[in-house]
Amino acid sequence: MRIQLLAIGDRMPTWVADGFDTYSRRLRGKIRLQLVEVPAPRRGKNADIARLVRNEGQRLLAKVEAGAYRIALDEGGRVLTTQMIASRFSTWCEDGSNVAFFMGGADGLSNEAIASVNEIWSLSSLTLAHSLARIVFAEQVYRAYSLMEGLPYHRGERRALEP
Repeated sequence: MRIQLLAIGDRMPTWVADGFDTYSRRLRGKIRLQLVEVPAPRRGKNADIARLVRNEGQRLLAKVEAGAYRIALDEGGRVLTTQMIASRFSTWCEDGSNVAFFMGGADGLSNEAIASVNEIWSLSSLTLAHSLARIVFAEQVYRAYSLMEGLPYHRGERRALEP
C-alpha cells in the first residue's frame, strides 16, 4: 500500500523534511509513505483568498493518484485512535488500496477538494502548524504500522485492532 501525503507548501524548514523522512524511512514492506509537496500560490497584500484556496485545491486534485482512497486532514474531521488507524491500514493492505491524504494550506482545503474525499480525519483537536502536522502525520503512520506489525515502537497495550 502506498500512502501519499499531498500537502500545500514546499518551503519547509530542514527539520520538517528530516522529521518526515525519519518516519517514512522506517516503514518496510507493506506500507510506503510519500510526501508530495504542492507549491502554495503567492499571496499579495490584497489577495483573493477564495480564489487562492480553489487554486490550491485544483493543484492537489491534479496530483492525486487515480483510484486512490482519499482522506482530507481537517481540524473538523473525525479523530481516530492509533488502533483504529492500524485497523484501517490492515484492511487497505489486504485490499491492495492506495491512500491519498490531503493537507491544505493556511486557509484550509477547497470545497472541491473536500467534496472529492471519502473521509475527513483530524490529526488532533489542537491546532497544529502545518510544518509540525506533517511530522505528526508521518509519526502516526509509522506508529499505526508498528502496531499492525507487532513492532515494539508502540509500547501501549497491544489490543485487538478495532474495526
